[in-house]
Amino acid sequence: MKVAVYAVQHNHKWSITVSLDLRIDRLWWTGQAGGEGGLPPVPEQWVLLSAEIPLGWAALLRDSFCEAPEMAGWREPEWRRYAAKRLEREMREEWKTRGDRSKRQDRDKRLLGVGILGSAETELGRRVHSDELPPVTRLREHADTLADALTGRSLLEAEVESLLAERCPEMLGHWRSAAQLAHLEGRLLLEAAVGPAPAERAGGHRMARGPLARAWNTLRRQPAAAALPRCRRCGSEATGRTACAACGLAGCAYCEACLALGRSRSCALLLRSAHLPAVPCTADPGTGGLARRWGLSAAQVEAAGAALRFLAEPRDGSAGRRPGGFLLWAVTGAGKTEMMFPLLEAVLAAGGRTLIATPRRDVVLELAPRLARAFPAASISVLYGGSPDRWTPGAITLATTHQLLRFHRGFDLVIIDEIDAFPYHGDPMLAFTAEEACKPGGAFVYLSATPPAALRSEIRRGRLAHARVPARFHGHPLPVPARLGMPSVADCLKRGRLPAALVRSLRVSLEREAQVFVFITRIAQIEGLLRLLRRSLPGILMEGTSSQDPERAGKVAAFRSRGFALLVTTTILERGVTVPRSDVFVLDADNRLFDEASLVQMAGRAGRSLEDPHGRVVFASPVWNRAQRSARAQIRTMNTIARRKGYLRKEEI
Repeated sequence: MKVAVYAVQHNHKWSITVSLDLRIDRLWWTGQAGGEGGLPPVPEQWVLLSAEIPLGWAALLRDSFCEAPEMAGWREPEWRRYAAKRLEREMREEWKTRGDRSKRQDRDKRLLGVGILGSAETELGRRVHSDELPPVTRLREHADTLADALTGRSLLEAEVESLLAERCPEMLGHWRSAAQLAHLEGRLLLEAAVGPAPAERAGGHRMARGPLARAWNTLRRQPAAAALPRCRRCGSEATGRTACAACGLAGCAYCEACLALGRSRSCALLLRSAHLPAVPCTADPGTGGLARRWGLSAAQVEAAGAALRFLAEPRDGSAGRRPGGFLLWAVTGAGKTEMMFPLLEAVLAAGGRTLIATPRRDVVLELAPRLARAFPAASISVLYGGSPDRWTPGAITLATTHQLLRFHRGFDLVIIDEIDAFPYHGDPMLAFTAEEACKPGGAFVYLSATPPAALRSEIRRGRLAHARVPARFHGHPLPVPARLGMPSVADCLKRGRLPAALVRSLRVSLEREAQVFVFITRIAQIEGLLRLLRRSLPGILMEGTSSQDPERAGKVAAFRSRGFALLVTTTILERGVTVPRSDVFVLDADNRLFDEASLVQMAGRAGRSLEDPHGRVVFASPVWNRAQRSARAQIRTMNTIARRKGYLRKEEI
């Protein structure tokens, strides 16, 4: 899109402002816009740098502005030279893309359109917008409505219009005018969705520096010579350029990383709410109260109390400081959801807002009713692709990972579940967006049974507060995986038979009426393995599923309800699935696709219920490799810590 940009001098100081509607700026600076904040300073001079310029260029002029004393005496030639100097690289890139270097000075003039305004009363707002403005009182109401609707949001123009079509359709014809008024009042930020890298800007956008982003900062570094612009929404480098009808440039930069949520480009408007400080949070971390209120075990109480003390710590709420982080390192089946409840309660009591982000939609849908039961009086917004709550605000927001791209400094507490899982793990874009969603002075709580090595390193260096929960809620130790040597699944399929040792071990689980998970690495092997299993275990009902199975949800539900006894699956079910009385077999456990964290997570499907805490776990493979040894060592270490701290039942010590 194209916008206007002007310089204004008031109180003997110069600034540059981007405008979506110059008529609103005229009303504002002449005191005709009303409002409770009083009149703005009377301007001493106006300089219209351009009535129509690509938004990215206008934002660059604003964000890179450096005041000089001699500006008070500048006329058209001086302002033209200043604007051309600030936009020199952008115009050079545009000439290069167009492939036409002739008539350079004429093109400069056409692109910049610099002009001097003598009178704000008669000149400002000329040649823009043929539609009539609504009355000032109505305009103010719409500005208030828009600012409230965008609280904590970060939306592209099309998303703003989608929100308004659902919630305030009467504003669609002139919402930009309302947005400009809210911007002048300091309640909304007008950004170009793609702009210069943070180091090149004079005091605005910065890369996230919290524990998660810091742990993966090497993935974010790019050669300095590249100097590619970055997406303000996701933090990624904008590698694409294309001709753009909206701004007229031949090389308008756009971001390919977050393209699925709408095209973020250098001339696209990114509308954000102004920064709000985090609410101070105080809560009694007393163990007795937590146990009575939420029914937590001793291990859960200790960890939740440590997290509450972390929330109560003062944090710097300035815009330049990023939120603090706390890692809740809890074994699979420890009851992480229940440990979140005291934290949510503390933030809600302080009048704050909380975001819970999790990688998968099915986990969101499973958590939503549990949160509704725990907090019946709180408004809860449930967000995923195609969610009906897309524009519904909530005191508690439960969202899938990529929904965080639509938020900006809107939450006092951000809880990130399963930080070691796809798509979080190793993705700097999602680390960036998660941190951007938190208010300055807000807090992060990371949840994981298998935190990545980078975060464990942060703990060792004393840079990340944490609490470890080494025991499950029922007080029984984690099942320790047993080793079973056998040929690979590929060899079994080639030979047309399964080894007797595997069949005997499977029969042990089936005879004790366990639900059996059989994890393998390749989707293409599921059907072949099922044929061998049915031949070796006649009369046993079994199914297979994967990420490509349209009936996956129904099969998992049937497996939970004991509709069949054995399920062959890939790692799609390694997390977030609880099946009472279950045993786990991991075939090809030495495969490079199964790392330590994946093996621990798959093993964690067994022994989760109080009725059957001693589930069986079998790692079956030709080779006993480092990942299997490390996974078993991690499980044993957690059991040792749990025994030492007295978290296990007496009969288990």
